[in-house]
Amino acid sequence: MSAITIKTAEDIQGMRIAGRLGSEVLDYITPYVKVGVTTGELDRLCHEYMVNVQGTIPAPLNYCPPGYTPYPKAICTSVNDVVCHGIPGDKVLKSGDVVNLDITVIKDGYHGDTSRMFFVGEPSIMAKRLSAITFECMWLGISKIKPGNHLGDIGFIIQQYAEKAGYSVVREFCGHGIGKIFHEEPQILHYGRPGTLAEMLPGMIFTVEPMINSGRKEIREMPDGWTIKTRDRSLSAQWEHTVLVTETGYEVLTASAGMPPPPEFISAKS
Repeated sequence: MSAITIKTAEDIQGMRIAGRLGSEVLDYITPYVKVGVTTGELDRLCHEYMVNVQGTIPAPLNYCPPGYTPYPKAICTSVNDVVCHGIPGDKVLKSGDVVNLDITVIKDGYHGDTSRMFFVGEPSIMAKRLSAITFECMWLGISKIKPGNHLGDIGFIIQQYAEKAGYSVVREFCGHGIGKIFHEEPQILHYGRPGTLAEMLPGMIFTVEPMINSGRKEIREMPDGWTIKTRDRSLSAQWEHTVLVTETGYEVLTASAGMPPPPEFISAKS
């Protein structure tokens, strides 16, 4: 396992810019997520916005970890029972669908990584609740970020909250360190025990991105080598921010004008 990098002041400034730009792609695409649009069209719009308006590079495009084929698109579009890494294509979104759009841009060598849930038309009560609980899970995890706390504290509070709501936490995918490298140490598990794993230090930057299933936690991989679905075909939700450990707590780097505000129980504490 390689060491966790502590970011310099210059790195942190670069990550603030990349993070904001990543979040602004989600702001931009929001009005287009509606009945009748294809996931491929959402990908095309995001790609054009990144390249032509922001001057950013879509990090997923041709991204190729060991053992994978290169990822063919600029964003991930995970619909309904897709947990993560859904490849945009000719799938038409219909009323009641829920979709996670996962965006990572590269600006001046730095990665900004964030995702949000979107409702298409009128979502079911179950879908709304799953998305809300997952959003709260993410923010509860973020609320544990400060020097001296441990990475296990993040996973513990997320797991407790999700399971108390009757949901399950995906184990195979987790948050990650990020900077000039898309995925680096540490891994941020969304389950676990408090006081375990690495201690948080100022200057660490990583993502918190819980994937929460309405049914069981087990997953299955599709033949395309990327798309991950729930094994029992239950709904899955995910929210993601990139976060900096500061001297006194945390700073969300993937913040933008249009991002959903934190839940009241977070705002009340800050």
